Amino acid sequence: MGRALFAEKGFDGTSVEEIASRADVSKPVVYEHFGGKEGIYAVIVDREVQSLLGALSGALAERGHPKQLVERAALALLGYIEDSPDGFRILVRDSPVAQASGTFSSLIGDVATQVEGLLAHQFVRRGLDPSAAPLYSQMLVGQVALTGQHWAEVREPAKNVVAAHLVNLAWNGLSNFDNNPTLPSQDDDLGSTDRPTPQKGSPDA
Repeated sequence: MGRALFAEKGFDGTSVEEIASRADVSKPVVYEHFGGKEGIYAVIVDREVQSLLGALSGALAERGHPKQLVERAALALLGYIEDSPDGFRILVRDSPVAQASGTFSSLIGDVATQVEGLLAHQFVRRGLDPSAAPLYSQMLVGQVALTGQHWAEVREPAKNVVAAHLVNLAWNGLSNFDNNPTLPSQDDDLGSTDRPTPQKGSPDA
């Protein structure tokens, strides 16, 4: 009840009258069961949060190579968007009704916490500093989440292609991980005489 309307018009743009009409019930029925559109909205958000979190958590809970985990998480998010476009639009909208525990950003934060543990374990195995895992987990999950929001609107290329590109960027970045990254100095930015000449065919050539 009201799911498609909230997705189309947002919370503020949807009225109890429209919700009742779409559900083919009277306004008193809406108020009796939900206390108004706030109650309906809260129920819908909670269901969508649980659905998406369940899909992402399930993808991360399975054992496998870290690259497979990234792939499964990307496919889980894109699959949810594909199967529940109205629900996803509701989750990513800002609403005065959504509480801190029931927003897309808080859900992504929960997923990032799970990824943090996985990354920390991999960092230790590779002799890297695990204290950086929280930062990188936010980067990794944020990359997938923002790409998902973009894909929800354009729906191209195909889901599997998008997931493959996400994995390509994320995994190639992690596989060539620098344990102590630094930014180039201002002199280096302007060009240094000690800077090697780019080889033919290299990205800098």
